[in-house]
Amino acid sequence: MSLSADVLQTAAHTYGTPLYVYDAAELDAALARVRAAFGDARVYYAMKANPNLSLLRRLHAQGVGFECVSAGELARAAHIGAAGDRILVNGPAKTPGEYATGAQLGATFILDREEEVALLPPASRALVRVNPALNVSTHDHLATGAVGSKFGVTLDQAPRVLDALRAAGHTALGLHVHIGSAIRDAHDFTAAFHRLGELRAHTGPLDVLDAGGGWGLGADLHGIAREARAAAATFGAQLWVEPGRYLVAQAGTLLTRVVGTKRTGRNFVLVDAGMTELLRPMLYGAQHPVTPLWDRSGPDTQDGTWDLAGPACESGDLLGRDLTLPDPQPGDLLAIHEAGAYGAAMSSNYLTRARPAEVLRDGNTWTVIRQRETPQDIWRAEEGVE
Repeated sequence: MSLSADVLQTAAHTYGTPLYVYDAAELDAALARVRAAFGDARVYYAMKANPNLSLLRRLHAQGVGFECVSAGELARAAHIGAAGDRILVNGPAKTPGEYATGAQLGATFILDREEEVALLPPASRALVRVNPALNVSTHDHLATGAVGSKFGVTLDQAPRVLDALRAAGHTALGLHVHIGSAIRDAHDFTAAFHRLGELRAHTGPLDVLDAGGGWGLGADLHGIAREARAAAATFGAQLWVEPGRYLVAQAGTLLTRVVGTKRTGRNFVLVDAGMTELLRPMLYGAQHPVTPLWDRSGPDTQDGTWDLAGPACESGDLLGRDLTLPDPQPGDLLAIHEAGAYGAAMSSNYLTRARPAEVLRDGNTWTVIRQRETPQDIWRAEEGVE
């Protein structure tokens, strides 16, 4: 993220904290990096990473499609005008309503199990998600291509599901693979694409190979793209990709203010954001870069080692551990980076905490793209129901 400390200070002063700040330039740059690497591959944004309507509209205007995994995400896609081959419907437990909405929108379905062939609306377009059964280099909760994962059909099942789709009058476009998120070792993608390539003798040529996403933020996209294109070429297929976190993570920063400090068995900086604003550290041990936005340099100032503790009455409500920070004081501002994906999207009203505001910086212009909630917003659906 390229926003300066002064710009972030201004945002916090203007809109309050906790606050999600997005940099439009970085969002555009991430999409440009994907397109430079993957060339003419069709790009679908995995909406679950961040479904804010303003961000979706920006991506839609740039020709990006959307991968949707819930009725709510399908409703968002339709609301911004996406339809037809710009929408993928994915997920391991689709509801009848999701099949119906997908058909109404003309979407392509990603089959996650054999039984789905009989559940599809008539004359659907479909891809078959394959689980390559790999040991994936990421947290267990993020590994979707491991042998014990709930996602996809086995390599042995895939050709049979393609045949069943055709026999049922559907268009079997090809195969889909997504092995997880925040993959640390790019060789995992090589292994996954190789295993898919072995199916060529059993499937024949295909129209589409959807290589998913999951690339780490520092991944060698050009190297991964070469492997993906080679796999697609094996089938004579067009390449599709589904970046989510890669497109939005680095564009987003969570701003939080210091409430106080305490020293017990460890040193804690107490802040006004926590697990209700950013769940990733508690959920799967994610580590986010943290920058202190204050400067009290001087001969009497020393850096210390601190844990970043949120306000929830939960021992796991820690946003960072063993951070080196200069003498924090109440009111100081911290920037938690790489928070544009699965930050605001996973925020909650636990403890009746209001979800934070979100603002977008585009050039020199600020736009509020989500208003800060009030307690009344939170309990509105509970009133008048008796």
